[in-house]
Amino acid sequence: MGQVWQVQEAKARFSELLDTSLAEGPQIVTRRGIEAAVLVPIDQWRQLERMTKPDLKELLLAADARTDTLTPPRTTHRHRAAPAFG
Repeated sequence: MGQVWQVQEAKARFSELLDTSLAEGPQIVTRRGIEAAVLVPIDQWRQLERMTKPDLKELLLAADARTDTLTPPRTTHRHRAAPAFG
């Protein structure tokens, strides 16, 4: 990975952080010494997104069903008791 920036430094020198990211690749931002975020050039970000999302052709040709990625999970609903008419 690229250079490591403390959050205060990244905020104060954001333009330089952005330029460095574009020239040298991803830049890590730390908060209190712990890695918190990465600034990545948009082309690399879009490539990563494409790599993590299967396309429809891949889903249809897959050996096992992957329908869980096509539809949101079903939620369970609580049913109210029918009213008693007396």
